[in-house]
Amino acid sequence: MKQFIYSVLIATALISCKKTEEVTIEAQPEKEHVEEIVGELYGFDLKDYVLVEDTIRSGDNIGKIFGNNNIGSTEVHNIVTQVKDTFNVRNIRVGQPYALVKYRKDQEKLAAFIYHPNISGYQVIDLRDSISAYTITYPVTIKRRTVASEIEGSLSLSLSKEGVDQSLATKMSQIFAWSIDFFKLQPEDRFAFTIEEKYINDTIYLGVSKIDAAYFRYRGKDLYSFPYKRQDSKATEYFDKEGRPMKSMFLKAPLKFFRITSKYSKNRFHPVQKKWKSHNGTDYAAPTGTPIMTTASGVVERAGYTAGNGNFVKVKHNGTYSTQYLHMSKILVKVGQRVDQGQTIGLVGSTGLATGPHVCYRFWKNGVQVDPLSQSLPNSVPMEKRDLPAFKEYITPLKAELDKALNEKFKGE
Repeated sequence: MKQFIYSVLIATALISCKKTEEVTIEAQPEKEHVEEIVGELYGFDLKDYVLVEDTIRSGDNIGKIFGNNNIGSTEVHNIVTQVKDTFNVRNIRVGQPYALVKYRKDQEKLAAFIYHPNISGYQVIDLRDSISAYTITYPVTIKRRTVASEIEGSLSLSLSKEGVDQSLATKMSQIFAWSIDFFKLQPEDRFAFTIEEKYINDTIYLGVSKIDAAYFRYRGKDLYSFPYKRQDSKATEYFDKEGRPMKSMFLKAPLKFFRITSKYSKNRFHPVQKKWKSHNGTDYAAPTGTPIMTTASGVVERAGYTAGNGNFVKVKHNGTYSTQYLHMSKILVKVGQRVDQGQTIGLVGSTGLATGPHVCYRFWKNGVQVDPLSQSLPNSVPMEKRDLPAFKEYITPLKAELDKALNEKFKGE
């Protein structure tokens, strides 16, 4: 009806014009709207190519994927051979995404295969003019920030609330392992750190790449830590604000995660022998198979089995200190072997006189067994005086950053 009215109005207007002039109106055909394909993906112009994205499934391999796209087994073999130095087809894993690049004008023909081994980039097998393979790595941006906060529940949870990768908790615990018992953190404890974080294309978070400075207030004591490489040293170490090594000669315990079930005692009721006797070690309970670490560097002095100790290892650290680890399910070192602090030397078990899986940790000083928890143990090699001026100059702005963040967060408390 609207079209009829519109036609009548046009005809009336034309009649009202010069009646002696004949006018002819020709209908104009409507032009079909075609959306232009623009842009590119993975370096392929979408005007010329179609991309089909999928995920590697169980049973998938290059032969199957290419075969499903009209590439014969002989040609697949030639392709794999030509790209073997830059693309190992055996590294394709279930669950990883991939894309097939096909010609827009002939979608039965494969132009390229694109595989994502991880979020950092992708690999391409280009099947066009000449077969080639290459890897594209996304640009990585480093962002630096300083955070100050307090303990709420656990260190991991506290970091999560600040939007920080929880893996930083492990790194922090390693830095302060000789000063802080992370199983006994309290709500009033606080921390701060300056970190560098990695991002892909400024958006995809890859985690913490570096710790520039760290701080903890633990049981009312302020602890600063800074990574620094001394003159003539190959390794970066952590030092406090006075240049003292954070790393003690001994770890606090031979296990990363544990529960103390029995301490050093001159008179303890033995659960197996059912009598009162001295207990010259500290028992750390943990599941069977838990790695046991040597608490300090040294040389394996003894390793073997006795009825009481079960499988055990004894390490001599120097002329003053030795340690022993009992009831192992498995010994992983040999007599005379050099071991480094934190190295796994055996696995938790319940061999010998033991009621359950644990490690009995024994500690000798000048040939006498003592309680390691009551000892004032030595630090690592101290920083030489010649290194102190440069160290102090280096940490001054880093400490200022931490202090500023703490003051802003806690209003100078």
